[in-house]
Amino acid sequence: MKYTFSDRMKDLSANAIREIFKLISQPDIISFAGGLPSTQALPLEQVKEIADAVLSSDKAVRILQYGATEGYKPFLEAGLKYIERAGIYNQNLENILAISGGQQAIDLMCKALLNKGDKVLVEEPTYLAVLHILKTYEACPIGVKSEDDGIDLEDLEKKIMEHKPKMLYLVPTFSNPTGKTITVEKRKKIAEICQKHRLVLLEDDPYCELRYEGERVPSIKSFDKDGWVVYTISFSKTISPGLRTALAVGDKEIIRKMTLGKQATDVHTSLLSQAIVNEYLRRGYMDPQLEKSTAIYKEKKDCMLEKMDEYFPPCVKYTRPEGGLFIWVVLPKYMDARKLFLQAVEKKVAFVDGSSFYPKGDIFNTLRLNFSNATLEQIDTGIKRLAEVIKNNIKEPKN
Repeated sequence: MKYTFSDRMKDLSANAIREIFKLISQPDIISFAGGLPSTQALPLEQVKEIADAVLSSDKAVRILQYGATEGYKPFLEAGLKYIERAGIYNQNLENILAISGGQQAIDLMCKALLNKGDKVLVEEPTYLAVLHILKTYEACPIGVKSEDDGIDLEDLEKKIMEHKPKMLYLVPTFSNPTGKTITVEKRKKIAEICQKHRLVLLEDDPYCELRYEGERVPSIKSFDKDGWVVYTISFSKTISPGLRTALAVGDKEIIRKMTLGKQATDVHTSLLSQAIVNEYLRRGYMDPQLEKSTAIYKEKKDCMLEKMDEYFPPCVKYTRPEGGLFIWVVLPKYMDARKLFLQAVEKKVAFVDGSSFYPKGDIFNTLRLNFSNATLEQIDTGIKRLAEVIKNNIKEPKN
């Protein structure tokens, strides 16, 4: 090797989805791999209108300057009002930080809390980026069992006692990758468990607004009595991922440490992006846009589930999420989704194999499907092709 890299980078592999994008860049491949919002759901005209207004105002030069690491004050104030939708009240500017996309919250929390070798609990499977980031900080992710309604609380307490973790990470609403949602009852108990064991929880909630059926549930943070939960919400899935704008909310001591870490990372989140999101919220554009986008996504989700019911063999199981962007598929144990992926790409359809979402990467019979960025016709064709690949790998029972 020509260069001597740091220990933390030597064994770090690439993000699986980013690598898949290189492989499936051909225009004729139907991709269910990424988590991209539909182009139909991106509010182009509203963002153009707001950007023009912001850059035409007497504050335009200020918006193009450097800003405070904590964030653009009008945006933070709008954010404090916005998080009331998740049941989070009585927070102030000391409790909130503007961040460059929700994923930055994970990075800054790791930077603030973790030393080499520290243990972090994650629901199994979990968002693959958290595993990537934990490896960067030389921390050790520990998987906690999952049930139909989210994380297994008995196993959670067992793992807390056994591993003495520094942090817990959860995507409780329409989880990436499974689409599961943790029940209200479990959310209350998780908050109690964190307080009991003095365990910091990062509650990552980027999909909560993308609900297509059922009743909204309050955040785990809303049950947090003593500051053990840090809540983060992104505007990537509701407005635009290109704006790279999100919020982290928590105890002022943790937020202060995250702020110091951010100063060494990117100085501050784009003021222009913050100003655009601020105006978007204040002009009341969010709810009408959500009504439009959730109708688009519900139709796609229903179509994908309908085609899976029609084409997939009975041996394949999958979730039926009430919202979010993903469906989780469990194949027979003898099947390897990594091999199926290569066969699927030959048939011009792609997905993400599930092994990347497990701390040990040792579960091979699962995969994640995204429905948001494909047309209804592509969903029909793509699911039919994928079903053929699966059927070709079914082992006949021995007599």
